[in-house]
Amino acid sequence: MQGSGYSAAGFAGAYDLHRPSPPAALLDALCLEARVDRPTLVVDLGSGTGLSTRAWAERADEVVGVEGSPEMREQAEIATAAPNVRYVEAFARQTGLPDGSADIVTCSQSFHWMEPQPVLTEVARILRRGGVFAAYDYDWPPVVHPEIEAAFEAMVGRVGRMRAERGQPRYSKDGHLDRIGASGHFRYSREVVLHSRDRGTAGRIVGLALSLGPLTVMLREGVTEEEVGLAALREVAAKALGDREVEIFICYRARIGVK
Repeated sequence: MQGSGYSAAGFAGAYDLHRPSPPAALLDALCLEARVDRPTLVVDLGSGTGLSTRAWAERADEVVGVEGSPEMREQAEIATAAPNVRYVEAFARQTGLPDGSADIVTCSQSFHWMEPQPVLTEVARILRRGGVFAAYDYDWPPVVHPEIEAAFEAMVGRVGRMRAERGQPRYSKDGHLDRIGASGHFRYSREVVLHSRDRGTAGRIVGLALSLGPLTVMLREGVTEEEVGLAALREVAAKALGDREVEIFICYRARIGVK
């Protein structure tokens, strides 16, 4: 939490503005795997500003977002009007929810922040038999323009190397499926790959970059935009897109476990 950057003033609002919501097809796939048309309860762990939580508002009877950051949870409550969606301030390893109560449990762009085994044990506890857990993430960057993508990838690579040098590693997303399968809590696991269509401008591309919490921490600590590659991304995005809004594609990888 301390290295995430999520508690910085104004961060949660900008995160909610620029980050994508999960595509309907992903929700469809999870319902299909859980063998339920309308879930009684969906639990979203590491729910952040609620983008991945309120996406279920019209699809489920009840939706609970579990978030450890007070600032992110406050933004989620501001942005959510649906009466069947609520948020609790807790960590994913200890939700306080009843045994066997959830049809679907998700971690959207959040499982890499968590200690896997205690969280998977808690997921298995709150899932009903046949319920589904999904740790899903979107690939950085979105598909938008080759030069923008190259500059974005270079920036993300620099952020990763600088985090490693500072001793701030996270769990690799590439290992999510193996961790789910090795946990012993799920009778079946697999990966699902899909995409969503969205819209973006040069400003949104930069906004997506600035929604990377560790990047904002580095900038506050004195790392320059030039050093981390953000200045190059700004320049390339402005040159490639100008003032235009264009279609972008966001690619998702969902690692699924069926209890």
